[in-house]
Amino acid sequence: MSVLPDAWIRDKALNEGMITPFVEAQKGEGFLSYGVSSYGYDARVADEFKIFTNIDSTVVDPKHFFPGVFIDKKTDVCIIPPNSFALARTVESFKIPRDVLVICVGKSTYARCGIIVNVTPLEPEWEGCVTLEFSNTTPLPAKIYANEGACQFIFFKAERTCTVSYKDRKGKYMHQEGITLPKILTSCGSPIKESHS
Repeated sequence: MSVLPDAWIRDKALNEGMITPFVEAQKGEGFLSYGVSSYGYDARVADEFKIFTNIDSTVVDPKHFFPGVFIDKKTDVCIIPPNSFALARTVESFKIPRDVLVICVGKSTYARCGIIVNVTPLEPEWEGCVTLEFSNTTPLPAKIYANEGACQFIFFKAERTCTVSYKDRKGKYMHQEGITLPKILTSCGSPIKESHS
């Protein structure tokens, strides 16, 4: 498996729509950088956030997730409470080739402020906007800046094409557009409905 360079990323983005909208050169004077880099793409975070709150002392259960634990905000600057987190999404939409796996890492500027960005791998033939999780590991409130760089995606080409892609198996997070909350599939293959209790 080999890491793919800027020329490959640029070609796939411009000619096959792998990243939309696509920024050809890295931009970053006066803000958190974004755009194509030597061996990756720095994506931006959109201005929509779901900020975690525990006002009802709810148990967080991935199998029966209660969306009421979040406060929705549309803002240019999201403030995450101490030792808490927020969900967001990328400005960019991705369309991953069948022979590629994408890993995401956080921006060093955020990491140096105790803000961790977590994203699971983008699998072969996955499509959509990426849901981002920002963890504030500090005892102080932390700021996230919308429409600026949030994380870097690194593209790896497989030695052989997979037998079954994310699209083939009809993955539950396919074609995400907004911030997508946790889902668990039932035995019949449809997602379990969110709990409202």
